[in-house]
Amino acid sequence: MTLAQSRPPLKLELPGHKQLPESDGTVVKNFQEHPQSVLLTSSICPVLDKLHPDGQYAIGQDSGIYWRLTEPPEQGCEAPDWFYIPNVSPLLEGERRRSYVMWKEIIAPLLAIEFVSGNGADERDRTSPFSSEEAKGGKFWVYEQAIRIPFYAIYEVEKAAVEVYQLIGNRYHLCKPNDRGHYPIPELGVELGIWQGDFMNQTFPWLRWWDSAGKLLLTGEERADRLAAKLRELGINPDDV
Repeated sequence: MTLAQSRPPLKLELPGHKQLPESDGTVVKNFQEHPQSVLLTSSICPVLDKLHPDGQYAIGQDSGIYWRLTEPPEQGCEAPDWFYIPNVSPLLEGERRRSYVMWKEIIAPLLAIEFVSGNGADERDRTSPFSSEEAKGGKFWVYEQAIRIPFYAIYEVEKAAVEVYQLIGNRYHLCKPNDRGHYPIPELGVELGIWQGDFMNQTFPWLRWWDSAGKLLLTGEERADRLAAKLRELGINPDDV
């Protein structure tokens, strides 16, 4: 028996969400981003619960998506401000997800949203990571070419605007708004657009959802407030219900 034959075969084990960094050490850029994520999640969950009665979907907020193995690991990761993945468990083996690792998963996110805090260059960066040895890869390129997310939205609160791109073939194409100025996401049966109003004591042009008929999707707090108002109209004290 030769030395090579006596050696046990090497077992290559790719890292999962427990082995990869959970944070890259950066911070949320401003105080509007967290309420914006809450607004999107709270209002879309009833729709997702109907689409996934088995509860098999996940929403990430500033969470890492690992798309390639690099050193350091963060170079192969992007963290959209908000994203939705259909038909996956929100937990892994009963534990919270620390990140979403593409080489351990089959399904890519359906939608990723970035909140612009600068001039929007980072969110529209098409730089390939293979253009130079030090390139990390621009967000736009990674979402389009590597992770291949079907819908990518870029929200700019300062401009009160949102751009929505759809992956057609191998390229993102800029979508046109409908007559309401919204962008339909057919797979969800909803529309994405800008709503001017107050949320969590901040008045901004917020990014929000509407249904396919143009009805604004409400947060849990908004639904409770409307119910309370209707009860008062009927002469019923909401506290007594």
